[in-house]
Amino acid sequence: MTTETLLQRLQNLSLQSEAKFGILTPQHMVEHLTITVKLSAGRIPIPVFEPNEKQLARKQALLFTDIPFPQGVKAPGLPDTLLELRYPDLETAKAELIKSYEAYHLLFQENPKKHTPHPGFGLLNYEEWELFHAKHMDHHLGQFGC
Repeated sequence: MTTETLLQRLQNLSLQSEAKFGILTPQHMVEHLTITVKLSAGRIPIPVFEPNEKQLARKQALLFTDIPFPQGVKAPGLPDTLLELRYPDLETAKAELIKSYEAYHLLFQENPKKHTPHPGFGLLNYEEWELFHAKHMDHHLGQFGC
């Protein structure tokens, strides 16, 4: 997903946007995407690990097929309740997501061979993160009809 596409889709998101599924509010969803983007850029450090066969199969299915991001999947390491909001309002959260997304792209432009850890799939390169982010963002923006 390009930054321009992400910006266009975020324009349709407001505090009044209703979720079609899940417990996230619009701002929680944007902040969740920001955390994931920062994680992919190595700005939120997580341990590197060797994925097991089940994790590798999930990675293969999610990244390299047309299977949509499944509803109800809980991100590794997150609680069952909503995280506390980090930003004062939705517009600030949107701006932080865009800023983080641009920094993520710049990091990999400057370091094309870089790999960073995904909490469920192990180390991913830029192309794999791009596949993940496209499906993950589509899933969550679609959650709110954006």
